[in-house]
Amino acid sequence: MAKVPRTPTVPTEPFTGPALWYGPDLAGRDDWVLSLSAEDRDELRTALHTARARAATLLRMTIADFPLPRLAAELNRTARTLSEGRGFLLIKGVPEDLLGEAEASTVLRGIGQYLGRPVPQTADGHTLCHIRDAGPTQDDPAPPACPTSAAVPFHTSESDLLGLLCLRPARSGGRTLLASAAAVHNAVLETRPDLAARLYRPHPFGRQDGQAPGDGSYLASPLVTWHGDRPSMRYDRVRLDIGARAARGGGPDDARAADKELYDLVDATAASPAVQLELDLQPGDLLLLDNHVVLHARSAYEDFDALERKRHLLRLWLARHGEADQAARAHFPPTARAGVIPRDVIHPRSLRTARPGCGCPSLRAH
Repeated sequence: MAKVPRTPTVPTEPFTGPALWYGPDLAGRDDWVLSLSAEDRDELRTALHTARARAATLLRMTIADFPLPRLAAELNRTARTLSEGRGFLLIKGVPEDLLGEAEASTVLRGIGQYLGRPVPQTADGHTLCHIRDAGPTQDDPAPPACPTSAAVPFHTSESDLLGLLCLRPARSGGRTLLASAAAVHNAVLETRPDLAARLYRPHPFGRQDGQAPGDGSYLASPLVTWHGDRPSMRYDRVRLDIGARAARGGGPDDARAADKELYDLVDATAASPAVQLELDLQPGDLLLLDNHVVLHARSAYEDFDALERKRHLLRLWLARHGEADQAARAHFPPTARAGVIPRDVIHPRSLRTARPGCGCPSLRAH
């Protein structure tokens, strides 16, 4: 049975348990890494062959179309690690011959279905997205205003689970950064107890990725809720800043100033060397994490000049399977994360800029 979330008015105790961890303590360990064996890699190849033989599309693929009789048990343990343990796991060793765009898309979607159901990442309903520099398009000849290589600050995504499969790393930099939501919460409670209560108050989150800018819509949600001994954290500084403007200016001046102090503290804490864990994802690395208990970011990077060598990741958002997902949505909808709400109409431009074998425009994040 799902644990009913608890939202105290004023936090009086820190989080404990496996969801609380610190990067330096994990940096020299490998108990959060699953290295695929030769048998596991052969099983992925066989599953891909089965999916192709059945002409299973990404949207219609089922577990039967991507059978993993050996790896299924490991993925079940992975699901428990995400929901009950540290909240993240790194799978290493997806074979190089499965890292072409079409092959990798099927493999990531096939593995993901053992953990949850895909949810949209864009307002056009795309559930699998390429993370790379698309370059200028016919409709948008100018380069992006924000350099692709810029750092991405700590945030959570609008899904229960996140999967990132590395096809190619950057020439230098571009590290994936993780931080425990419990560690961030505890630091706020310890260093600024006067701000800690604001973690539990509703904050306005602006539009999600892919929604039309300036539509004035926002989601009111606490930054932190309790689920048993585990946190559920929702945080995205960009969306919070947009939401504050949409929510009638964000309230009184003193409240806006206090919120800014809180957001600054969350940003600084997550990025501190004492909290964050750095990952240098290599081809064939698949990072899986729980967005409720782990924040993620990306460092700045320098890319290769040749398009075929540029940094390239595949991203999948998932909602958990089963009764826990349904119960969470029924009892406390703000904690449930079902991706971006699709628009009713798909704009022609979105179809023109989509990449073959992806079904999603190339994104400039992570």
